[in-house]
Amino acid sequence: MADLRIALAQIDTCVGDLEGNSAAVLAWARRAADAGADLVAFPEMCLTGYPIEDLALRASFRRGAERALAATAAQLAAEGMGGLTVVVGTVGERTLREHDGAPARPTNQAVVLREGRVQSRYDKHHLPNYGVFDEFRIFAPGTQECVVDVAGRRVGIVICEDIWQDGGPVAQMDGAEVELLLVVNGSPFEEGKGHVRGDLAARRAREVRAPVAYVNMVGGQDDLVFDGGSFVLDADGQLVARSPQFVEDLLLWDLPSAGAATDAPSGPGREPLPRRIAPALDPDEEIYRALETGLAGYVRKNGFRSVVFGLSGGIDSALVAAIAADALGGDRVVGVSMPSQYSSDHSRDDAAELARRIGADYRVQPIAPMVEAFQAEMALEGLAAENLQARVRGVVVMALSNSEGHLVLATGNKTELAVGYSTIYGDAVGGYAPLKDVDKSRVWALARWRNNHAVDAGQLPPIPESSITKPPSAELRPGQVDQDSLPPYALLDEVLDAYVEHAEGRGELLARGFDADVVDAVLALVDRAEWKRRQYPLGPKVTALAFGRDRRLPITSRWREPVPADDRTSS
Repeated sequence: MADLRIALAQIDTCVGDLEGNSAAVLAWARRAADAGADLVAFPEMCLTGYPIEDLALRASFRRGAERALAATAAQLAAEGMGGLTVVVGTVGERTLREHDGAPARPTNQAVVLREGRVQSRYDKHHLPNYGVFDEFRIFAPGTQECVVDVAGRRVGIVICEDIWQDGGPVAQMDGAEVELLLVVNGSPFEEGKGHVRGDLAARRAREVRAPVAYVNMVGGQDDLVFDGGSFVLDADGQLVARSPQFVEDLLLWDLPSAGAATDAPSGPGREPLPRRIAPALDPDEEIYRALETGLAGYVRKNGFRSVVFGLSGGIDSALVAAIAADALGGDRVVGVSMPSQYSSDHSRDDAAELARRIGADYRVQPIAPMVEAFQAEMALEGLAAENLQARVRGVVVMALSNSEGHLVLATGNKTELAVGYSTIYGDAVGGYAPLKDVDKSRVWALARWRNNHAVDAGQLPPIPESSITKPPSAELRPGQVDQDSLPPYALLDEVLDAYVEHAEGRGELLARGFDADVVDAVLALVDRAEWKRRQYPLGPKVTALAFGRDRRLPITSRWREPVPADDRTSS
């Protein structure tokens, strides 16, 4: 018996673009067929795009997806690929048997196409509605594991979280003589998740005593980023093939015939495949590429051609500019310097120099005359006067968006968002926030990584050194720096990591050795800024806990972390 050639097509599809997604499946299936593949697997829900959220509840959408599925199967045969086994993800529907006459409910399906028709379907037990995982529990009685015959070889098919369940569908395959376990995924990126996937898949490979082929989606969809990184493990759980992250890719691997060596020829007319394992990315590069992918996907899939934002010369806007230039090209980036009477010369110089380095459209729009006109009517003082400057800047970038069609980017970071260090309707305006899930300490690390990457490639670093090294400042009053009102960012990020990411309370923070005054100040800032976070633009999720998607607290709440009486100081 000849080896079975498997192709894993990690592709980028768009929610709701049934025609475009079908065309992508056909194009990548052709590449797989030309490479001699017997089976090509596509990611979870790739025909509909993923996640479809409440589109799953719309019967008209489910009917459209079914028509697209049938058309894809027919076109595969019409183009001479009827003999190729194609596994594609889509939305399906089932009627629960214990509720006769009940309306059909959506399910997450892996569908096997061959010879111009649907050969079999596997209904997953629930369809995630991405909270990330707020899910409909759609139990499908009678649904069994899916095992299909491909050229005389038994291939088991499961979907994404199925391999996370001890005693789930994979366990049902144990002893079923499955020769390959195929896992189709739409697994969103978060830092460190690749190791978790690999370890879990290795456990399942040993459990079923068969290789595991794991295909994952790639690309940006709203605030989720899919990183690809598809891979194959042998029956012992050892890595034998891997795709790169954050790019579309076709990974080919030969399942050896019984008793054959892994690198044996695949049969008449087929050369053995070279071993291909894409290198793992440096952690900072991984985060940077995720941010780049998320921004590129959001811009392209929503029909924008360019972005605009305030380019202050500071580190946050500088990093956003570099990411935007890498994602879209510098000629599609508009950076606007909006100096006030408090803006320093070096900030304007840094902004102009960065724009020159990345080839951005750089503009200068002074805001002092606008602020003065407003002040002539209201004569604001203190914080209100400072915030007025930020809000005038928000008006400027939104006006450019309206008049020229750019997407406005908010440049704030996760640390600022955590403590409410932003002006609502000012620097918080925008349609997308690339650094929303990146704390300030990581912003500096990413800027350093990007510049070092440029140096290694013999290129000019995009970010001026002074933007990285100078003290951060909003420049809303004379001599202002962020540390006037916040703890040092290294300390602040440590406290926030414990309080926000790990949900530790005041007592746990003090037990860690943090100063009580710092803890009380930070917790107060975080707790009263929830209303601002709810109104902040969406941005790419890159950590295990992202504001807006994973962490939501009541805005109206009187709960405060308890302070023992002997910790209180008299005023």
